Order: sequence, then structure tokens, then C-alpha cells
Amino acid sequence: MAALRPSLPRGMRDFLPAEMRRRDYVFGIIKDYCARYGFDALATPSLEKRETLLGKYGEDAQPLIYHARHESGKEALSLRYDLTVPLARVVAMHGNELPLPFKRYQFAPVWRAERPQRGRYREFYQCDADIVGSASMAADAELIAMLCEILRALGFGERGPQFCVRINNRKLLHGIGEYAGVEAAQLPDLYRSVDKFERISAEGVRAELVDRGIAEDAVKRLLELLSLSGEGAELDTLREKLTDIPSACEGIDELNELAALLGAYDVPPQNFRFDFTMVRGLGYYTGPIYEAVIAEPNLGSISGGGRYDQLIGIFRRESLPTTGLSIGVERILDLMAELDLFPPCLTASSVDMLVSVFNEETRSAAIAFAQELREFGLRVELSYETGRLGQQFRLADRKGIPHVAILAPDELAQGVVRSKRLVDGEERVWPRETAAAELRAHIRGISSQSAE
Repeated sequence: MAALRPSLPRGMRDFLPAEMRRRDYVFGIIKDYCARYGFDALATPSLEKRETLLGKYGEDAQPLIYHARHESGKEALSLRYDLTVPLARVVAMHGNELPLPFKRYQFAPVWRAERPQRGRYREFYQCDADIVGSASMAADAELIAMLCEILRALGFGERGPQFCVRINNRKLLHGIGEYAGVEAAQLPDLYRSVDKFERISAEGVRAELVDRGIAEDAVKRLLELLSLSGEGAELDTLREKLTDIPSACEGIDELNELAALLGAYDVPPQNFRFDFTMVRGLGYYTGPIYEAVIAEPNLGSISGGGRYDQLIGIFRRESLPTTGLSIGVERILDLMAELDLFPPCLTASSVDMLVSVFNEETRSAAIAFAQELREFGLRVELSYETGRLGQQFRLADRKGIPHVAILAPDELAQGVVRSKRLVDGEERVWPRETAAAELRAHIRGISSQSAE
């Protein structure tokens, strides 16, 4: 019988140890900042009831949802499309157990049946942070400020490519459409076309809106307002034109408040700007929306989010004001690799030391020393084979393990441990009683110097 040729489904990936070290590095930084800002971890199942997901994302997203059913199962199930709708379901089910405001973050895979291409996968991880139960713009500002700190910690900004958080408001977009004379039923078409502003230019948006049946004079009035963008002065111009449209004025007030709060957080002005052509495709947004892009060089979006005050109300009698962001960790990982932003130490194994085994008579001593090193916090691999120390050195070198400990009969008789650093062959001898503690200090000192 011929061997089965191994393969993966399209748009799915394996992550080997070297890639997992990079992923753990990025995930670790994001988790650390979420914890610093007071967010708690949350987990939800991969499968949701189909009725939970359908109809929550907009027409464009519906065909991308994966559906699942067990042969003997009776429930119609679907793989989660994002982490936001499951959060809304959790709050509706467990609201009495969650003090408000409820601040959560979640790392988890999601699935979308998109056409696989570079940077776009059918299974990928998202990291979301959300604040449930606060209508204050302070919640939105905190998320944007935290996002900027995370991106700087990952190497974007001062030490690497510049990023910018583009900010808009759905209330303002709705008001601009009303001012231009766009019918309420045509607003979804308006959003779809405007969302392509950067890709197809103002002229492309004009042509597409006209093709969708929006009057040319309405399109002209619309584009005149959408072309305004910058650090905030344009909001005064918009207010003059939209003063008779309450929703637009409310959106402008929220953006002004947001800008003031970001100043209080010391978010540099170059890291955020108002962009009235930025839409965000999901249909549940109700207020401020934001999207982080790599601006220099222009490498596209790496995060997005906004306020969605009505979504939780789909699952319970009364809704709760909510805002949240999703960090595009897959996109960030690709860009960090392309731009060489990972620390050099990530290229090595995560294991600090291999403890060699000279022969079976010395195995017990090797096990005891490996355990002692682990108690001191070092990451240790113990050789399963005996003899042939050169072969054990080559194994450590191939795995990227930087240090090898030797407890051969001569070392045991002398009451010492010998260590070898493979990168340069440096050998040291340590008293057995203090070897674990001294090796830990030695290895951690080398790691600190490498990181610097």
C-alpha cells in the first residue's frame, strides 16, 4: 500500500518551533500590555450555534463562515468568524457574574473561507480587547493608547516603520450621507464604496457610487466632505456644514473628546489622525472606529476596532455600550519578519542547556543536576542517549541549544560540573554544590547582554 502523501487544507498552516518562538514573543508582549491596562483573559469555544453567528456581520461576511455538523448531531454549528460576537453572547449569558465595566482580552483562532493568499489565511489568530458597559470616550481612548504602546513595544514607531491610527465615527459617516442626500437604504452601498477610497481613489469611488444608483450631485457633496482629514481642525469645517444634523454633531463631539483624551495619554500626534474615508466593513459599529496602518512605508492595516453599542442587545433584553479592538497578529508577524524587527535571541532554541549523559552509571547524577537546574528556572533538555559526547554536542548545536553540561566520571570524582558554550567553545568548571545557581546567573547574564 502506497504511503499517504501528507498535505494541509488550503489556507491552513503548521508552526514549527522557530516560528512558535516568534509567535510567543508577540503574543507575550500583547498579553503583558492587556494585563497592565486591567484586562482579564476570556476563552470561548471554537464552535458556536449557527444562529449565534449568522446575520451579525453584514452581507459580505456571511459566505465566509464555515459551517459544521456531526454525522449524528442535531445542532447546526459554525466555526467562529471573529471573537466579538462570541463576547456578546458571553455577556448576555453571564452578565450577572461580570462586574461592569467588564474588560476582557482573548487570543484564539478564527476561521474564514476566504481565498488564501499572502498574508491572508483561512485559519488565523486574533487578539481582541474589549470594554463592556461604558459609554465614555475614555474607554475608546484607552484602547487606542494601549494599541500604540503595544506597537511601539513590538518595534514599530521610533525604532522601526511609522504607524498611524486612522480614526472616524459611524455617526459622522451617517450624517455626511444624510447631508449629501443619500437615502437610508443606500447607506450600506455607500459604506462599501467609501471603504475602497484608498484603493480606487476618489474618482473610483465616485464612479462606483453612481453605478450603485446614488445621484451625481449627492456623490459630489459627499466627496467634498470625505476629502477632509488630518489632526482635527477639519472637524470645525464639518460642524459648520453639518450643524443641522444631530447625529453628525454628536460624532464630531466624540472625536474632539477622543483627541483630547489621547493627548492626556501622551499619544504622539503623528500616531493618530482623523480620516473620514475610513469605514471598517463590519455592520455592527455605532460610534468611533479606528484602524492602525503602517504609514512609512505604506504596508497596510495591522489593527482595527470601534464602538458597537447595540450588538449585545441582540442576545439580551437591553444592550450595553461596548468598544473594542482586534490586533492583526498574523499581519504583524509577517511584517516583523519582513522588516527584521524580531530580537536576535529568538533565532536560538528556547532551551538553555543540554545535560549530557556519559554512561548509564552517570545517568542518575545527570538527572539530579538537570532537575536542580530546572528548579533554578533554567530550561533544560536531558540526553536520552549515553556516550559519544561529540554526538550529543552536535545534537545540541543542531537544536540551537547554546550550552552543554558534562558530568562524566572525572567530573563526578572531582565534585565539579563542566559546561561548554557551543558558539565559541568556551569551557568552564563549576563546584557541584553551587553549579546550578552559578550557571543560572552566567546564562541569564549572557542572555541579557545579547538582548541589549
